[in-house]
Amino acid sequence: MSKVVIVEDDPMISEIYSKKFSDVGFDVSAVTSGEQVLDLALTEKVDVILLDLIMPKMDGFEVIKRLRDGIYDPNIKIIVTSNLSSREDQEKSMKLGANGFVAKSEYSPSEMVAQVKRLINQFSEQKKNEAKLNGSVSESVPKGGKKKILMIEDEEIIIDMFGEKLKQDGFEVVFARNGAWGVKEALKGKFNLFIIDMMMPAMTGEEMVTRLKMEDETKNVPIIMLSASVEEQYERKMEELGISAFFGKTQITPSELSKKAEELLN
Repeated sequence: MSKVVIVEDDPMISEIYSKKFSDVGFDVSAVTSGEQVLDLALTEKVDVILLDLIMPKMDGFEVIKRLRDGIYDPNIKIIVTSNLSSREDQEKSMKLGANGFVAKSEYSPSEMVAQVKRLINQFSEQKKNEAKLNGSVSESVPKGGKKKILMIEDEEIIIDMFGEKLKQDGFEVVFARNGAWGVKEALKGKFNLFIIDMMMPAMTGEEMVTRLKMEDETKNVPIIMLSASVEEQYERKMEELGISAFFGKTQITPSELSKKAEELLN
């Protein structure tokens, strides 16, 4: 099982997380500062670091910078676990070299373990995909040839993570960063699947779906809807509009989205 280091200066939270991760079989170490995790990463084999952003002396952003400065094992996966969950914090973390971001306030300790396990599985699949791209494994292409997906999304993190995974799995992916642009692309191109963010500039997800279902060229194309909020009323509304699947962004990994896309198209 993976070696996980929990970086958390709150002793109660650290103890709870350590127990939860140990209970499911992880080899766990807990430290209370950025300096300690940097020392540990030099002397021990570490697979995953769960990193809080707010810590004394050295914050999480600085820790990520240090871990990615070329001295440390580049294969160490960094998952930020923080109550700072703004888009700016997420984008900054990912640009500095983090591999994932989980907002602590959105998950119970048990749910946090499940989410981290999902991310670790995702990292494993990414490694396999890198092997495919390097020619060591034959590349997988969706059955029936290359399928074309339009992803209507304005968050760069989602575009990078989910879009790249879809490409690696053999899909052709076109991106549109606002709703009006997305509908225009959908009507002029022959797409096999639409992946749409519910909250978009210029036109909402509901407005896009309504428009696409009115046009002969697009009315039968399956739609996967993504949302930052998974409220039951939205799910019901999307089902009424005839979408194929509805997922919260924090509840699905890029690998799972790609599998769902292949399922819908094959």
